[in-house]
Amino acid sequence: MSPTPTRPLPRQRQVRDVVFVDGVRTPFGKAGDKGIYHGTRADDLVVKCVRELLRRNPSLPPERVDEVAIAATTQTGDQGLTLGRTAALLAGLPQSVPGYAIDRMCAGAMTAVTSTAGSIAFGAYDVVIAGGVEHMGNHPMGAGADPNPRFLSERLVDPAALNMGNTAENLHDRFPAITKERADRYAMASQAKLAAAYEDGHIQPDLVPVAARRPGEGWALNSVDEPPRPGTTMEDLEALRTPFRPHGHVTAGNAAGLNDGATAALLTSAETAAELGLPAKMRLVGYAFAGVEPEVMGIGPVPATEKALTQAGLSIEDIGLIEINEAFAVQVLSFLDHYGIADDDQRVNRYGGAIAVGHPLASSGVRLMNQLARQFEADPTVRFGLTTMCVGLGMGGTVIWENPHHADYGKDA
Repeated sequence: MSPTPTRPLPRQRQVRDVVFVDGVRTPFGKAGDKGIYHGTRADDLVVKCVRELLRRNPSLPPERVDEVAIAATTQTGDQGLTLGRTAALLAGLPQSVPGYAIDRMCAGAMTAVTSTAGSIAFGAYDVVIAGGVEHMGNHPMGAGADPNPRFLSERLVDPAALNMGNTAENLHDRFPAITKERADRYAMASQAKLAAAYEDGHIQPDLVPVAARRPGEGWALNSVDEPPRPGTTMEDLEALRTPFRPHGHVTAGNAAGLNDGATAALLTSAETAAELGLPAKMRLVGYAFAGVEPEVMGIGPVPATEKALTQAGLSIEDIGLIEINEAFAVQVLSFLDHYGIADDDQRVNRYGGAIAVGHPLASSGVRLMNQLARQFEADPTVRFGLTTMCVGLGMGGTVIWENPHHADYGKDA
């Protein structure tokens, strides 16, 4: 008998470095019939972002894109139909490029990035596009949802967990040192920082102008964010009502609004970026997601950050820049208090946050990354930064990044 031929063993895979090459977003609009995107399709917004990434990175052959992952919280209508695949086709990518949709509520785009980044690190992909879109005018949060009655009948969650504003009021109850005056002051600062960032040209480079036609009106080219209220004063904020609780703390002024917008990011392996001549704006160090009590979902960034820091072998003292999504001022302040960080610490949201610029749910994770990448470029003294956010139904997500402009980039990492 002839010997049975020996079959070769599978190739051993090495974990690869993942880099954030580029990120873009549409200007964010106000949801509703008075907003700039009333009458605009959600999928068209994210297609604009995908096309802009390809335009800005001409050395990337479209056929080299291995995956398109696009998130949306309400996956129906113009945010449905396997959004990543439809966006890829509508953006003109080759039919060979696959795509899929993601839902992790507010952390949708963040999860699109981390999920595809893990595949790059494993070697399954070289190049991905990851992002998110939310048209809250077309799809109000929770529209069409049918929560299982067991949530309430078996007391699995507090009824407040199904209303994000109520969870923010609960967080004020848990941390009485976070007063309404303190939340308003933080919100006022967010507006001022965004206005300054616009004045200094830090926001505009990553915005994709969007031509939109509102019903009954002509076309307009939208090139700036609609939600900001520059010049907001404490007197303005004090006068706002507290819709979630009589004599409460949470107002439209110290919380993110209801918004429409889309984001997309280009990620590759470090080797592929070098091969194609693409810039590496950030290197992914680590990430983590964590669950918390749904009725105080705003505290989610704390355990997610603790988990991510531990996995990376870092401490909060190693983090020189923090981009935290401002769903509510109280949620940001609870994070800062946990780490003993001052409300006005210059490491935190240097260019303002969602209270000023808006929070189109599943898209916001990439906006945080865009702003961190810009700050890395502007401040090479900072080596590590993080993007973090709370997530509906009691979760948090954190991603840690390294600055390629730092003198020690890549050393002992």
